[in-house]
Amino acid sequence: MTNDRWLQITAADRIPVREGRAALVGGREIAIFNLGDRFVAVDNRCPHQGGPLADGIVSNGAIVCPLHAWKISLRTGAVERPSGLAHCVHSYPTRVEDGVVLVALPLAVEAGDADQAA
Repeated sequence: MTNDRWLQITAADRIPVREGRAALVGGREIAIFNLGDRFVAVDNRCPHQGGPLADGIVSNGAIVCPLHAWKISLRTGAVERPSGLAHCVHSYPTRVEDGVVLVALPLAVEAGDADQAA
């Protein structure tokens, strides 16, 4: 049994390829990115100074924060630039069903709190 709940977030076609969108789910803001062949989701706050990762530039499976150019892996959530830092952001499993992006979040997040991605 899993401790996650799959939540419908938005229609897949609302997130263009190589772009991200923010979604508020149970008081937690996540960033969902369309990498073309898959969707990924991470916390929407850069570990440096809280920059909105959904507004960053997607490059080679990573997101570059729009505030100070920190580069975060979208696969692991680890900081790639600057190197040598242990900071990371939480990543969440995603899947697409019937054209809708779903994200797995801990059960503590209420399903009724999912807002559509902007």
